[in-house]
Amino acid sequence: MELQLSVDETMLAQSHRIDNESSMLKFGETISEKIEPGEVVYLIGELGSGKTTLVRGILTGLGYQKNVVSPTYTLVEPYKTSKYDIYHLDLYRLNTHDEIENLGLRDFLDGHAVCLIEWPDKFEKNLPNPSLTIRIRVLGQIREISLNPSP
Repeated sequence: MELQLSVDETMLAQSHRIDNESSMLKFGETISEKIEPGEVVYLIGELGSGKTTLVRGILTGLGYQKNVVSPTYTLVEPYKTSKYDIYHLDLYRLNTHDEIENLGLRDFLDGHAVCLIEWPDKFEKNLPNPSLTIRIRVLGQIREISLNPSP
């Protein structure tokens, strides 16, 4: 899929240091302005790095006002926004390709929704190519975020 994000060059060229939850939410809101229907976004980072907080910011930026929860146990959390549907997936607890197929991932890739996928590195060969990869590194109390659009 061709990258639809119109993120400015400075946003891509540098890493972003986030020092608290509020800043992570704001960064997610900024990213939400650039995401278009049909995109797949990979969220990579260790446990507790802030992936779900970032997703909460993205959803807030899209006007979603209800509770946002981690899909750790449900595996998929669907959200309807005024712009489009969002599917937030967490692959951490999955072990096989068949488990991904059973999630119904292909149904989410209809070109009208956005898929935000945590732990994609476990199954990259079985997933669609991302429009954007967001990497979150934990540096003590600081989070360092880098954005990498796919070519």
